[in-house]
Amino acid sequence: MIKVGIIGVGGYAGQTVLSLLLNHAEAEVAWIMSGDENNGVKIADRYPHLKKVCDLASESYDDLPELIKKIDVVFLALPHGLSIKYVPLIINEGKKVVDLGADYRFNDEAVFKKWYKLEHQDKKLLKEAVFGLPEIYAKDIKKARLVGNPGCYPTASILGLAPLVKEKLINIESIIIDAKSGISGAGRGLSLKTHFCERDEGVVPYSVNNHRHMGEINYQLSKIGGENISTTFTPHLIPMNRGILATVYARMSNVQCSISNVLESYKEFYSDVPFVRVYEAGEPCTKNVSGTNYCDIGISINSETKTIIVMSVIDNLIKGAAGQAIQNMNLMFGMDETSGLKGIALFP
Repeated sequence: MIKVGIIGVGGYAGQTVLSLLLNHAEAEVAWIMSGDENNGVKIADRYPHLKKVCDLASESYDDLPELIKKIDVVFLALPHGLSIKYVPLIINEGKKVVDLGADYRFNDEAVFKKWYKLEHQDKKLLKEAVFGLPEIYAKDIKKARLVGNPGCYPTASILGLAPLVKEKLINIESIIIDAKSGISGAGRGLSLKTHFCERDEGVVPYSVNNHRHMGEINYQLSKIGGENISTTFTPHLIPMNRGILATVYARMSNVQCSISNVLESYKEFYSDVPFVRVYEAGEPCTKNVSGTNYCDIGISINSETKTIIVMSVIDNLIKGAAGQAIQNMNLMFGMDETSGLKGIALFP
């Protein structure tokens, strides 16, 4: 049985890691941790849906050195810049880490600084960390002791684009990503942009041309394609709780390429992975992946403009965060990567 600690359990991503692990047959949550103001507070008092399900109370950060000795892996679900404080301590104790934050998503400190305006204080482990997108890096994740879990927008966008980039099916200078996310992607903290009256009955773009996830998308697509790739990325908030739709547009590099050719490329690329479903026809919907670790992908071609259109949907809290983190843990410990993640969407 894998013993688990969770730091940052007060946020949506952290509590979702906890909720999923409570039904994992091969993992047990030994302790949880949130801010100092929550020391001793039961998680069920903060998240009532966990009453009679989980009695764990938040531990103190002061006790972390001793708590680390009781577990095999730690999940960190913290704002950027904070995981750096704890990861070296955990790794030096011989434990493994899955960081749901942004601190270990780039192996290049200069790229991290460009997008997060911080000097990275853990350059050695930064270079060692593996980007936790199992559909691309499963072999490396299996050998890793530190995984930087991808962001939600990058997960949907990269999975939607990877076959096109890898197979050189598109003009890389033409990539446009129009992405929409449910409000839970902004976290549980209170702010004007997530206020009900501000978001209900409206769709709003934000961080146009400078969203930090654009750097993550570009960095990983460049690695997959073997050349420098820059995308045009615009995120939007939409008035629903969870879900991401990334609609990708790119000009075809070979105008003779047919929809059947593109579909075959996607099917082959994702033939051995459990959580990507490629649609033969029709458009994917966020409702069909809500509460699951699936990424559903639909493809169309505009023959007049020679444009490939890819529609990629995920649940931002599951495949875009907690579920993918557990998928990474499964791989790191030699388990079936679907363990604890076999749920299907509640429908209708």
